[in-house]
Amino acid sequence: MSDIAKAAGITRQALYLHFPTRAELLVAATRHIDSVKDVDARLANSRAATSGRERLVAFISAWGGYIPEIHGMSVALRAMRDSDAEAAAAWDDRMQAVRHGCAAAVQALAADKVLREDLNEEAATDLLWTLLSVENWEHLVRDCGWSQLDYESQITGLAEAALLATA
Repeated sequence: MSDIAKAAGITRQALYLHFPTRAELLVAATRHIDSVKDVDARLANSRAATSGRERLVAFISAWGGYIPEIHGMSVALRAMRDSDAEAAAAWDDRMQAVRHGCAAAVQALAADKVLREDLNEEAATDLLWTLLSVENWEHLVRDCGWSQLDYESQITGLAEAALLATA
């Protein structure tokens, strides 16, 4: 908090007036990044989709394309989360927002009656949320050398195969 206050040109006490805990500061920082990078505009196609499949594809594109832009923050928060409850809270806050998007896509699939019959909405949300994890993006793009385009294409195909009922 001292380093942040110094960089902002304010006292540590002034910083604590706005953010009583580091967790609140970290959550605010991640939400600020979402605002600056206009996450709502990125999600507009998903939210406006007229079918469950369209919503699924648009959400994967929006989130998958956003991961590279927030990767640095995600690395920092994940590195701290085991020893820092506030960093863990900030990371969990952001991942719950992603989970909410996954749930919305799954609900749209269920409403269209194209969700696999053997999956309930909670299990389908779990699968999609796990498939779209930052860690999976890291393994495929960073470790395996996939292009961003290949990542998004393959993850979309996997999600469709995992969630959609076969015709």
